[in-house]
Amino acid sequence: MPSWRTTLTGAGISGPRLRDDYTHAARRVLRREPAPYLALRLLAAPPLVPALAAGLAFMNLVDDVAETGTPQQRAAGLAALSGRVEAALESGDSPDPLLRAYAHAVDSRGLPRHWVSRFLRGAATAEAGFDGFAAEEDFQAYLDAYAWPGVLVFTGLQYRGGPDPEQAAGWRRFVDAAQRVDFLADLREDLADGRLCIPRARLEEHSVTRADLEQARDTPAVRALLAAECRRARTALDAAHGIGGLAEPGLRPVVATMTELMAHQLTAVERAGAAALRRDIGYGMAAPLRILVRAARRRPA
Repeated sequence: MPSWRTTLTGAGISGPRLRDDYTHAARRVLRREPAPYLALRLLAAPPLVPALAAGLAFMNLVDDVAETGTPQQRAAGLAALSGRVEAALESGDSPDPLLRAYAHAVDSRGLPRHWVSRFLRGAATAEAGFDGFAAEEDFQAYLDAYAWPGVLVFTGLQYRGGPDPEQAAGWRRFVDAAQRVDFLADLREDLADGRLCIPRARLEEHSVTRADLEQARDTPAVRALLAAECRRARTALDAAHGIGGLAEPGLRPVVATMTELMAHQLTAVERAGAAALRRDIGYGMAAPLRILVRAARRRPA
């Protein structure tokens, strides 16, 4: 793995200030999401790494603002952030080094700005005031408004000029699976924060109440509901397998690794059953390291 300085040089990023900006963005990702960061550094083609690290840092920044504080604080924070992002994309400059790096990545890689504006709108409309899903259709609308553009403001940077329709559709399938797995793995934390991420109609189908989930009741109905949700996530994950062929060759090992990590996490949720209501189901440490090492060994020299 080349040094970070060599990686920046290989990606054509010159000038002390811009190099510092990309370094700032990469460090933010490392602190917040070490597994995806290590996957990028170890497995992605080095010329792609700085832009993708800046994209992931930007996606995380918007997520953090959309999920912090009261609904009013979230709305105000997102409005202010949207203004700063628009100014950065227009001018290429910003007081925020993360936004400077991201604006440079969007410009240099040619990502269409409509993905960025769509993501910011979705953060304000679908995430900041999130109050759950009535039915599957509401979950799908959430993906279209927020989660899908959210993944493309990051992964879309792999493509010169942005993703074509087939590539974008592939990432839509990927995010469907990723969001289902994430919601199941974070059930306890989300419920503690007042977020119910399983559609209410499916609770009714299984005669499960929100209180059953909040109080982590281990009943046959609760177990049946969670098993059904895991089956839906497994079906979505199977449907996303083709995304590797739609990724740029330099990112395919990362996509394969992240898909394997999702499958590992879903398996852990399936095994936990109702215990997933009492503890979050993370990746752990051993499995991600094992998966990363195995993927690094498979990566062509």
